[in-house]
Amino acid sequence: MAQAETHHVLERPSFDDPTRLLIVVAPYYKDIADQLVAGARTAIEAAGATHETVEVPGALEVPTAIRIASNSGDFHGFVALGCVIRGETTH
Repeated sequence: MAQAETHHVLERPSFDDPTRLLIVVAPYYKDIADQLVAGARTAIEAAGATHETVEVPGALEVPTAIRIASNSGDFHGFVALGCVIRGETTH
């Protein structure tokens, strides 16, 4: 069934001016987070932007980190990464 599905692929963005992005990642599930970060970095670099990465303790801290970074005015955009798997904790 999955083989017959088609997926829409967004066009890669392009930037006229130098663009700096911040990747905010919650690496609680490190193997998954590392792959997400690698994919984000590849896409950002392919689009011609630069990036920095910051880690936060958990998924609930991602929005706060973005808000703090947003107030600095140092970044043009943000990439929020994390993996929440339902288990013993509440999310």
